[in-house]
Order: sequence, then structure tokens, then C-alpha cells
Amino acid sequence: MNLSNLRAPRKASENKKRVGRGMGSGMGKTSTRGHKGQRSRSGSRIMRGFEGGQMPLHRRLPKRGFTNIFKTEYEVVNLERLASLGESEITPELLRKTGVVSSRKSLVKVLGQGELSSAITVRAHKFSKSAQEKIEKAGGKVEVISQLPVASTGSKQTATGN
Repeated sequence: MNLSNLRAPRKASENKKRVGRGMGSGMGKTSTRGHKGQRSRSGSRIMRGFEGGQMPLHRRLPKRGFTNIFKTEYEVVNLERLASLGESEITPELLRKTGVVSSRKSLVKVLGQGELSSAITVRAHKFSKSAQEKIEKAGGKVEVISQLPVASTGSKQTATGN
């Protein structure tokens, strides 16, 4: 294959559909909108999720439970993954650099699946009891990093009698 054999893909050179350009174009008069009805009028806008008066799907589905918008989410890392890194001191920055943890802002929690053969120092935001025991049993150290304080949503209000 070389430059003289190259071809444009199929339908790459077709023109855009031009509506409302007279009867000879095949898309004149109603300009592909049909006769009458809501979508045939100019300036028509139908709100998102509208189903023509039928009860919309988001209202038909049952709603259950509660979603806590203030929950703290941790990215979990098991001991076997930490042991495979071959480092003596493990920090969230090192985990991000090696691709074990994806997000820069995420909090790291160490879980106790797997075994440790050498003593390592692990710095993370949270540890499970089993992980902490296994690290200390192997002669390592556990250092808990303090989490950043969550910004409060409301302002301070004082009670003033009316």
C-alpha cells in the first residue's frame, strides 16, 4: 500500500442534508418535519425525559434507600500488592507513581489479604486490623496519615431572638 492506492472512506464526500430548499430537492415544503404536531413547529423544545404525557421512566421506577453525599471513599490495597512492589517504605505518592492507586486525591486503605516476608513501613490513611497486625508481626511499622478536613456546607449561624 502507498499514497497512490489510498481512497477516502465510503460516504466521506457526501454532502450534508439541506432541507427547505424547494420541492425539487426532495426535502421541500415541510422540510422533513411532517405535518402539524409538536416537533413540526419552529422553536419547539421538549424537556429531557418527556414521554408525550406518559409517566416518565424516572418517575415510574421505585426509589429506595439513602445516598450519603458526605461519605469518604477509600481506594483499597492488599498486603500482597504492597509486598510485590519490593519497597521498604510505602507511601500514597509511591502507590500513585507505580499505578496501584489511580486518583491523586484518593484516600488509601490497606487491607490484610496476603503475607509479608520483610519488614516495611507503610503510610496510609486507614488500615484494617488484620493488615496492621501482619505488618507489625513482620517487623514493620504502620503510620496513619491524617485525612484532610471536609469543608462544611453551611455557614455558622447564631441564634438571635426575633
